[in-house]
Amino acid sequence: MSIPEMHPVSSSNISAVGYDAESQWVYVQFLDGSIYAYKGVSELEYENLRMAPSVGSYLNRNFKNFYPYQRAN
Repeated sequence: MSIPEMHPVSSSNISAVGYDAESQWVYVQFLDGSIYAYKGVSELEYENLRMAPSVGSYLNRNFKNFYPYQRAN
């Protein structure tokens, strides 16, 4: 699993997010350094996450129970 370029976000729990358009994986790096990958996410949904007023809340509401995920590092 190759982690794409990560983009910093303003969040109390998440440090950066990234997207691989070819595979439709979203990568979320938490402040503790762990990275999780969410599968089958559209680019629009990734942009919604990246631009959300609260990235952590958006992730919890719209990703955790909808997309399969795994630890990426």
